[in-house]
Amino acid sequence: MSVLAAGLSAGLAILPAPAADVPAEAESQDEIVVTAQKRSEKASDVPISLSVLGGENLEAARFAQADDLAARIPNLRFSATVGENTPIFALRGVSMSDFSLNQAGPVAAYYDEVYKGNFAFLGLALYDLSRVEVLRGPQGTLYGKNTTGGAINYVSARPVFASEGYLRLGAGNYNRLEAQGALNMALGPTLAARVAFTAASADGWFRNRLAGQPDLSSTREYGIRGSLLWQPSDSAELILRLSTSLQRPRNYGNYSKPRPDGVGNGAYEAYGQGSSYFREGLGIRELEANFTARRLARTWSAALTGTFKLSDSFTLISVTGWDKGSLYVPEDTDGSPRQVLEIPYTDRGTQFGQELRLAWEGDGPLSVIVGAHHHREDLFNATDLNFWTDLDVDGNGRVDVDDCTANASLFACVISNRFDQDKRSWALFGDARLKLGGGTTLRGGLRFTHDTGLQAGLTSEIRGVDGVLVATPIAPLDRRFSGNNLSGKLALDHKLDDGTLLFASYSRGYRASGFNAQAFFDPSEAGVAKPEILDAFEAGAKARLGGMVSVSLTGFWYDYRNQQFLSVNPVDATQTLVNLDRSRIYGAELELDARPLPTLSLNAGLGLLHARATRGVISGLDVRGHRLSNAPALTANAAIDWTAWEVGNARLTLRADASYVSSQYFEIVNIPRLRQGGYALLGAGIDYVRGDWTVSLWGRNLTDKIYFTSRIDLSGFGFDYNHVGTPRTWGASVKRAF
Repeated sequence: MSVLAAGLSAGLAILPAPAADVPAEAESQDEIVVTAQKRSEKASDVPISLSVLGGENLEAARFAQADDLAARIPNLRFSATVGENTPIFALRGVSMSDFSLNQAGPVAAYYDEVYKGNFAFLGLALYDLSRVEVLRGPQGTLYGKNTTGGAINYVSARPVFASEGYLRLGAGNYNRLEAQGALNMALGPTLAARVAFTAASADGWFRNRLAGQPDLSSTREYGIRGSLLWQPSDSAELILRLSTSLQRPRNYGNYSKPRPDGVGNGAYEAYGQGSSYFREGLGIRELEANFTARRLARTWSAALTGTFKLSDSFTLISVTGWDKGSLYVPEDTDGSPRQVLEIPYTDRGTQFGQELRLAWEGDGPLSVIVGAHHHREDLFNATDLNFWTDLDVDGNGRVDVDDCTANASLFACVISNRFDQDKRSWALFGDARLKLGGGTTLRGGLRFTHDTGLQAGLTSEIRGVDGVLVATPIAPLDRRFSGNNLSGKLALDHKLDDGTLLFASYSRGYRASGFNAQAFFDPSEAGVAKPEILDAFEAGAKARLGGMVSVSLTGFWYDYRNQQFLSVNPVDATQTLVNLDRSRIYGAELELDARPLPTLSLNAGLGLLHARATRGVISGLDVRGHRLSNAPALTANAAIDWTAWEVGNARLTLRADASYVSSQYFEIVNIPRLRQGGYALLGAGIDYVRGDWTVSLWGRNLTDKIYFTSRIDLSGFGFDYNHVGTPRTWGASVKRAF
């Protein structure tokens, strides 16, 4: 849902074999080898706040979408203003309040080290993965691209020199059918390949009670990834990854809760055109939508990763990525048989990225990574706002351009904007660590970034429902930005004799300037927001207690400047992309991973967060002291896996998980009625394994809890806009490994 409408209402390893060769299903999370610092290291040895989920755990827990991931990571949240398929992540309260499809979020997504800068390039990520790494805090050196909040690294399973694979078939409620699989082949002594796929379909769970219209929030998708590994020598390897995905479901449904005058805000009554809409007799997960087109998300990507050992001390790594994607989101914003507000969004583009890193690790205490990064993104963005397009303003029995021109309230009008967006980024970076002796290490890094951007041909037009042009509020115009930034990190860590790791750091993150995609009514709306800057102080410890319990504890304090917000002028409803002067964020995370018995594993996480604006005006309101959006004070999660029975090659494993999120807002104005109260979600599963076969039963949101993932005040249209979280889902699957 566009924020505009709200305004109108009010590393690879140093050695040739990367970390992905290490099984993600290691006994304990701290034994998983990660590349969070572009070096292969045990997670327990990485002196940053890092959460890791191995591929086997992701599969067993039935992770399929963003809310599943957020439920297992302390202080990670998401909002779904334009659907669960395009999540906006928030990490430690750092998020994006402008949900326009041209923006790049402050929590960056990386697929096999390739930065995915736009919604159009986010394909189906959660299949055939080695692991997912979540890095909290600004990543000003090695992951410097727009990461004021953090980074999420999706690492796919890489080819190995063996012939193996698996196939899993499943079914569930809402007539869900699904299939996943992978085939790995050794094609010779130097060549290996892996092909993986996922496919799923399900009926919509958002019930449409309007006669002849389909249910919404359905599933219809597939993804295919092919990987080719070539190791011509002991000192060189290349991995080529090609993938595509398609999502073509009925678009998401939404709960549009009527305000006192109903959906339509009394306009139909004022013109003698019937009545506004009040959702009588419907539940929260029911609607009567008349705009039910299919959503389209199509991606194509290619990535080539090369690792070349130049000598015993020097390794060169090259990561090249190309993406093409398109996204069409046909939103029935009012969720009613009326045509009060309907917004189709279009986003399509291409991107290219190239990174080169030279890693040096000699026999001495110093190791260094230096590199260069280039990223290019070209987008086309379009938004159509359909206002009361079924309202016969002049009362002549038809709705056409005359109805649009017969009133000053934009009833029976379609307001559209279009523009091309080009962004370029160049960066040089260096990261070093120096072992001082006695278990103490000094770490530091710097990154110089030069960003440029062009919003070209921004045009806004007002037309009648019949397509006849009424006015051009914004004639074609261009907006540009260009800027430099220096970000980085300074850190100190110390390892005690018992293996406990203590660490502390200061880091600075940076998010580049942004263009306003919601400029519709006046050229003054087409502004450019300043870059965001976040200074972070972090300290923590990682320890293993009694050989059975791993614990990680981190505390942090942020000074957040110039967060980008859409600001609505309360007088004329125009809006600009502005910067919130300052915010203060602090909190902590605690994560536990225990194996008290060989047959029992437990893990738990706790996130504490205080995120407040300390200075700034948004939409004419002084928001000092207001809670930042999507920043609950408490998040908690726990999971248990118990092998209840095991004989020979057969075993029965029981799983259960729970998560809790305290109250939160999805906007900085902190409207009391739009506050999301705290809620808990429960899941469970049973796996029976016999040899190469696995039979599984699973369930998510077992209590069928109703909760919201986005809420916006659209009282100018007569309703509050709400995205509803996924209801109870359950199913069964059969897997055959070979």
